[in-house]
Amino acid sequence: MAEDFSVIVLASDLGVDARPFLTRSDEVDGQENWHDCPQYLGDEDFSDLDLLQFFTLQGLDKSGNRIFRIVGKYFPARVVSAERLKKYIFHKISNEYPEGPFCLVYMHSTVQSDDNSPGITILRWIYEDLPSDIKDRLQVVYFVHPGLRSRLVIATLGRLLLSGGLYWKIKYVSRLQYLWEEIKKGEVEIPDFVKNHDNVLEHRPLTDYGIEPDPFQLTEVQSSSFSINRYENRWIS
Repeated sequence: MAEDFSVIVLASDLGVDARPFLTRSDEVDGQENWHDCPQYLGDEDFSDLDLLQFFTLQGLDKSGNRIFRIVGKYFPARVVSAERLKKYIFHKISNEYPEGPFCLVYMHSTVQSDDNSPGITILRWIYEDLPSDIKDRLQVVYFVHPGLRSRLVIATLGRLLLSGGLYWKIKYVSRLQYLWEEIKKGEVEIPDFVKNHDNVLEHRPLTDYGIEPDPFQLTEVQSSSFSINRYENRWIS
């Protein structure tokens, strides 16, 4: 008798890694929880990742949640494996803030998908593998400077690729001024390039949607159509 199967179609231009969908559910269920195995975690040295400062503990938001700041541009996706990233995140949360509610402030400013982003399916896999108490403690994810592509991917595939618990915790923050409505200034460190990017978006809001409005200010150049027509009429005569 044939086994039951399902078909999932993923758009290739969205850069979605399909490998997590190819793992059999019975194989996953048969595996032990990796975070319960001391020999699995071992005494791995994460000092090199600490130096990058892409995942750091900060202050509090206005709801009293401790802040873990994530700076996407600081993460070298090409050289850090998904497995090591998962261990590092668990290591940071377990050692630096083992109890109490927390939130994530993810800064997507100037992130390059190939260089800085592990992919939405990898993030889903990491989140689903975290202990249930850590997932329950996560209250909200502030997504700072989301680009058009990120919005589209999450809007179209978010409910499929992200569990309901994580999907509904994402809160878009298009400008830093809106972040200060949730977090007092000084509670989270903002890198200079994030501030500069925010200023660009403030003066050219269409950049949010991947549109660069008149970058060379051509609309300020006086039209030459009158002078051209004048010379054309002269040649005709």
